[in-house]
Amino acid sequence: MTLAESVARGRERLLAGGVPADEAPGDAEVLARHVLGWDLAQYVSGLRETPVPGFDDRYDALIARRLTREPVSQIVGHREFWGLDFEVTRDVLTPRPETEFAVQAVLDVCRAESASNYNGVIVDIGTGSGCIAIALATELPEAMFIASDISRAALTVARRNAVRHGVVHRIAFLHTGEVPPENDVDIIVSNPPYIPLTQETSLAPEVRLFEPHAALFGGESGLAFYQVLLSERVYWDVNREAGRVIVEVGADQAAAVAALADPRWWRLERTYRDLQGIERTLVFARR
Repeated sequence: MTLAESVARGRERLLAGGVPADEAPGDAEVLARHVLGWDLAQYVSGLRETPVPGFDDRYDALIARRLTREPVSQIVGHREFWGLDFEVTRDVLTPRPETEFAVQAVLDVCRAESASNYNGVIVDIGTGSGCIAIALATELPEAMFIASDISRAALTVARRNAVRHGVVHRIAFLHTGEVPPENDVDIIVSNPPYIPLTQETSLAPEVRLFEPHAALFGGESGLAFYQVLLSERVYWDVNREAGRVIVEVGADQAAAVAALADPRWWRLERTYRDLQGIERTLVFARR
């Protein structure tokens, strides 16, 4: 049996086991490449070859894990975001493509404010794997960052990711509730928990059973954390004229989140739509 035939068999097992049809083919390939330790070019060139001894047993074991609906990112232990490779565990959300719009929004603000290297302080609230702060740190070599999370386990993963990408010396990792450093903060960015608790049973098993609930659910309405982020004074005081709060929102939440911003303190400056045309990132400017 060639590698291509083994992967085709794995794909069919995933489809028969209920893995969505738009995920099964890619999952079968990613798991095969993980077993082999191959990049895409090696995989494509080796499809007609007979797999190395032991491949089938190891591959079948990973397919069996995926059939429990364990996310591929947790099985292989990493996921790409902003062109960077991030460690992923059950303690953090898997980085998602739509969150890259929050990174882009921060970069647009920074580059508009500074014609040269931006050297302000940026806070990433609910950092999880650290993907937002770390992606920004690779793009803004003079900026400093604070990455906070309610989960100490998540902060441990985020710190390892920062070490991997060589930016740990510019990021202070802070557990929620600890006294923040004395800094004037220019930008707060956050992908907060925003799923309403009422939607828990409708989530895909990959999310409901394997991702941390504290990073998913934002109260009954899903808006609890936005109410805090857009209050008069957030945990870090954004007190410069150029201050911004930049948030990712759920697919149908943009209007509701915008309405939470007290007009005495915040104005909605810009929105970013994802590839499906859904408003996903909101930029609020300090009045």
